[in-house]
Amino acid sequence: MSLSPQDISRIAHLARLELTPTEGERMLTQINGFFDIVGQMRAVDTSGVEPLSHPVATAQDITLRLRADVASEPDAREANQRSAPAVEAGLFLVPKVIE
Repeated sequence: MSLSPQDISRIAHLARLELTPTEGERMLTQINGFFDIVGQMRAVDTSGVEPLSHPVATAQDITLRLRADVASEPDAREANQRSAPAVEAGLFLVPKVIE
């Protein structure tokens, strides 16, 4: 996939960027270069390769320091909902905005 100068102009317009012609050409080169790199990475056959948990794991054994998945904050739902104008079944009620 590669972009054209018109694509860069359209993207700049959508992003509300004002690019000079020189900047547009530079952006076109850089973005197309990025797409070329992505294409090269997609071309690599990775079947049978297990995913790594960390990039350094290829060179040395790494033990990730993970914490236990436990709730560390007290349940303060009732205290937080006391000031709400409308609550039902533990949920904040808000006006319908989409018909």
